[in-house]
Amino acid sequence: MMNVILFGAPGSGKGTQSLKIAKEFDLMHISTGDVLRKEISDGTGLGQIAKDYINKGQLVPDDLIVDMLAKVLDTRKESKGVIFDGFPRTLTQAESLEKILNARKTSVSLLIDLQVVETELVSRLLERGKLSGRSDDNLETIQSRLAVYHKQTAPVTDYYKKTGKYVAIQGTGSIDEIFARIRSVLAKLS
Repeated sequence: MMNVILFGAPGSGKGTQSLKIAKEFDLMHISTGDVLRKEISDGTGLGQIAKDYINKGQLVPDDLIVDMLAKVLDTRKESKGVIFDGFPRTLTQAESLEKILNARKTSVSLLIDLQVVETELVSRLLERGKLSGRSDDNLETIQSRLAVYHKQTAPVTDYYKKTGKYVAIQGTGSIDEIFARIRSVLAKLS
């Protein structure tokens, strides 16, 4: 089973590339944002708890996110693996992910870190904001999100470097050029 984490700063192209990876390698795509929205819209117990945190402007706790992911993994036992898009975001989440995968007799195969210089990230996010109308894609919010990424999320890479399950990929160029780099790395795993 191939379980891949697609990692990178906001604006690095994780969403775009994770969908291409899922299709190419027949992997289940798991986006924590999608999982949260589905739980909330379905009115599940986990969704109601998450909604309460979100409505108060708070982050959904790690253990709740992990419980939601475990539930999703249990519904898709027939897949060839998973591409995790936007998870884990903290060291605690990385450790929890290993536990839930190990309980299912599998583990993370690889973390792919899409590396993009910060000026390019800001430019991409500002452009996305213009095209999509996303209110969180403004300069002040982008700078805040990047600061949080560097402080809380980037250290996750050290966790996977220690396990030998880390690879950096240049995240600039065309979507197809970036995907070709990713495909060549993943082809060695399958």
